[in-house]
Amino acid sequence: METSIVVPESVNARVGPRGSLEILSQGEIDKLLDTSQTGLHALFRNCALAVLNSGSDNDNAKELFERYRSFDLQIVRHAWGIKLEMTNAPSVAFVDGDMIRGIKEHLFAVLRDIIYTANEIIGAGRLDVTDSASITNAIFHILRNARLLDFNSRPNLVVCWGGHSIGPVEYDYAKRVGYELGLRALDVCTGCGPGAMKAPMKGAGVGHAKQRITEGRFVGVTEPGIIAAEPPNAIVNQLVILPDIEKRLEAFLRLAHGIVVFPGGAGTAEEILYLLGVLLDPANADQPLPIVLTGPPSSAAYFEKISHFVESTLGAAALTRLEIIIDDPAGVARYLVKSFKQVRAFRRERNDSYTFNWLLKVPYDLQQPFEVTHASMRALELRRDQPVHRLAANLRKAFSGIVTGNVKEYGVAAIERYGPYELAGEAQIMRLLDDLLTAFIAQGRMKLPGSVYRPCYRLVA
Repeated sequence: METSIVVPESVNARVGPRGSLEILSQGEIDKLLDTSQTGLHALFRNCALAVLNSGSDNDNAKELFERYRSFDLQIVRHAWGIKLEMTNAPSVAFVDGDMIRGIKEHLFAVLRDIIYTANEIIGAGRLDVTDSASITNAIFHILRNARLLDFNSRPNLVVCWGGHSIGPVEYDYAKRVGYELGLRALDVCTGCGPGAMKAPMKGAGVGHAKQRITEGRFVGVTEPGIIAAEPPNAIVNQLVILPDIEKRLEAFLRLAHGIVVFPGGAGTAEEILYLLGVLLDPANADQPLPIVLTGPPSSAAYFEKISHFVESTLGAAALTRLEIIIDDPAGVARYLVKSFKQVRAFRRERNDSYTFNWLLKVPYDLQQPFEVTHASMRALELRRDQPVHRLAANLRKAFSGIVTGNVKEYGVAAIERYGPYELAGEAQIMRLLDDLLTAFIAQGRMKLPGSVYRPCYRLVA
């Protein structure tokens, strides 16, 4: 007679720190336990729940928080440090009663970054949101505190972007690219979630193992609004939480020595447009930042759609910043290795840091958090009678809003209450947007496989 073991969905546990932040002041503890609007408890609880739910096949943050609405955590202080006491935590984070080591490291990285940002960045007055340089400095301090800037070597960090909702063929291809990167001693930085964010890390890990590289970096960069939909995958060994999506995107560019873009959906389109919004600024005309768009043969149509959209909205010059390589993982890696020589020379000639690109100018408009509401989406200027880098920035905001309506808790709730966001603009741009988004839906790029997608947007000419 067969017997089955029923594993509870949630457990109670007390865990000690792993990796960072063994000691907290009483003031820091009070902030983390403060449930008022000025406190940090809700932010910490939600980010912690996302980390504990790593590996889930659900990208709907609202559903996650509803499912574990009884989850909570408290900080217990001992003579030797602190512990987190959790009630009704997702059982997937534990093995035989013990929290998985990597998840524990991620959990305390969340704690470290939330406390540091609240006290040393915002509380200490380091962040002047009206000043571009101040915003960049704040990002630098958060990354430095997370020990992401300790690496002393030649440029070798590849930022990989792509969809969290991709099929097995694209996943395997991204893993093969990561493998080729790892064989060439290149490290990987992603948005830290599943899909095209996990695959290159997985492949690079095998490549590093073959080359006996034991200290490879697998950097995950995220922010509170997206972490529940894209929880850190198990391969990430350096995690950092930026305050919002704009600072997260700038952090990617400041850290990157090169960028690889795999197929994705609205979020990937947002990243490409953000990138072009920065690089098309005349101040960055000489900035060497190799960018490769790549995928298997079955994804060629995806990149054709992206290329057509970019060229039709931003002009042919925008395409010159993008290198498209189809079905050639080794070719992608070789292109980056060759391009990194130019990046290194550029940084050395100008005495710029290898680990943080200070010379890159990120326009102030792209540094400002875009508050996604029905009104702000309707007000976006989607016309071509403006500088091309500003149009790229506004198009990026449109896709950011779609991501919000697709997966972020407050966005999903707003769509349920008020209906789809409306986007209005120049008729030809609206047609191009419709064509691109319709293709994303048809290719299943808006939600995880098996989910029914209901558009969170409506296009108005």
